[in-house]
Amino acid sequence: MRALVLSDIHGNLQALQSVLAAVGPVDQVWNLGDVVGYGANPNEVVETMRALATINVRGNHDRVCCGLTSSQGFNPVAAAAAEWTQRALRPENLEWLREMPQGPIAATPRVMCAHGSPLHEDHYIVSMRDAWMPLQRMESEITFIGHTHVQGGFSQREHDWEEERPQYASPDIAEEWTIDVPVGTRHLINPGSVGQPRDMDWRAGFAIYDDVAETVKFCRVPYDVETAAAAIRAAGLPERLAARLAIGR
Repeated sequence: MRALVLSDIHGNLQALQSVLAAVGPVDQVWNLGDVVGYGANPNEVVETMRALATINVRGNHDRVCCGLTSSQGFNPVAAAAAEWTQRALRPENLEWLREMPQGPIAATPRVMCAHGSPLHEDHYIVSMRDAWMPLQRMESEITFIGHTHVQGGFSQREHDWEEERPQYASPDIAEEWTIDVPVGTRHLINPGSVGQPRDMDWRAGFAIYDDVAETVKFCRVPYDVETAAAAIRAAGLPERLAARLAIGR
């Protein structure tokens, strides 16, 4: 079974379309949340994921943009984008976001899907220090997480602990980087952000999990940043949301 793992699309239709065009046949699509917020095409992105995703886990922006919780904890730019998104979403898409379940959700006997952490949906896992307790306490050998917009992961093999960061050669072409996830090892894996990477790589990030090969393939693909940024500006969203796309931060 091959699963396409997506996270943090954030209403960026151009990035999502490039990812889907680049991916070959897969058996399932797993969505780790933050489908909306920031980008200018929330309806088109939600409708794409409604049709494709086998598993959907809500993110904090999904929760705020559909009105389940307030934007009080957001910075002013994120709050403005959430308020715009809530106004822009069609009723059926708002309802879909409201019904999206909280993670973690079991995907296979080995794998769970979450947004921030398998222990709490809003926790950020950015270092091995953050990852240590979730790796010990999670109910699966592998948990896919999003939230940080940084591609990579954290692994435990018996007494060995390792941080995994893809090593790419070029910032301008489609690239892949594969890690092994053999049975008996534990992993927290972030596929990266489709719509708003924050690891200084502007390309859309995603991952492909293969349970037969016992691998995770990290992927980056270029997309039409100029069109995505122009749509943000045309919608009257904060300029920072358009400008940051080209630098991946």
